[in-house]
Amino acid sequence: MPDPQSPQAQLVEMAMAHWVSRLIYVAAELNLADHLDGGMKTAAELAGPTGTDAPSLYRLMRTLSSLGLFSEDSTHRFSLTPMGKALKTGDADSVRTAVLMLAGDIFTKAHEQMLYSVRTGKSGFEKIFGAPLFEWLAKHPMEAAMFNKAIVGIHGAEPAAVAEAYDFSDFNTITDVGGSTGNLLTTILRRHPKPRGTLFDLPHVVRDAPALIEARGLTDRVNIEAGSFFERIPGGSDVYLLSHIIHDWSEEQCLAILRNCRQAMKPGARLLIVEMVLAAGDAPHPGKLLDIVMLTIPGGQERTEQEYRELLEKAGLRLARVVPTPSAVAVIEAFTT
Repeated sequence: MPDPQSPQAQLVEMAMAHWVSRLIYVAAELNLADHLDGGMKTAAELAGPTGTDAPSLYRLMRTLSSLGLFSEDSTHRFSLTPMGKALKTGDADSVRTAVLMLAGDIFTKAHEQMLYSVRTGKSGFEKIFGAPLFEWLAKHPMEAAMFNKAIVGIHGAEPAAVAEAYDFSDFNTITDVGGSTGNLLTTILRRHPKPRGTLFDLPHVVRDAPALIEARGLTDRVNIEAGSFFERIPGGSDVYLLSHIIHDWSEEQCLAILRNCRQAMKPGARLLIVEMVLAAGDAPHPGKLLDIVMLTIPGGQERTEQEYRELLEKAGLRLARVVPTPSAVAVIEAFTT
């Protein structure tokens, strides 16, 4: 038997990683976590409600149990593990929608064009679907709502980590530029009672924001404005947030966004970019994998601290410091020059 730590074995295991991704996608698509929420069941009991072949479903669930999603007892009944519970619908910390998006057909088809993206520097998503990601989402409201919900699951504990790591307590106003449904902004406002917030994003994106803002009891502290950050950004705030925005776009588009931020910023205002900051050299970092996803799907990129400094300087902004957080992202603080 080959050594599991050999370079050959490790490469083969990496090559099989997409099998695991698809297995988890099928579990999410079949709502297996919801069906097991009431108690232990056999695959035969689940076959009817899930519309599956019982022996095949058993084989799937046995495999998923070996991966830690379920637990199988001696009578072949399955129960949920803590990992499996994260696929339940309706739970605040559920990642089911994120799994359906990340491992589903839309992203999978785009990733199949990774070689094209590496050869051309162009988006594989745009090649397959005929439009850039966000332009395509604007015309597909169901997928756009799913994408927005998935982003909340993907970023997980990041908003709380940002609210903890950076001191927002003395500011009066915060504008979240491209803030989607307001997950980060409302997390910050709940931790820091003084500031008021403005949520700014495209009309079809902020459509779902009022429900989240109301659920978090912040309707009286958040103003929602619809618009494109390529055209204008509301002026007068103490702080401007760009969370997972800059990594989505080409350098030319990033400079357009940053220059609009600079134009909106009053003297003394600061710009906070929330992104992963890549480690130099060959040090492992989750952002390096995400960087290739950005290339293949939206056509953007992740950056090192020096690359952010250079980008900001081109837009007339000065990188002041990089504040680490307890999560994978950092807060890049910038001022006007």
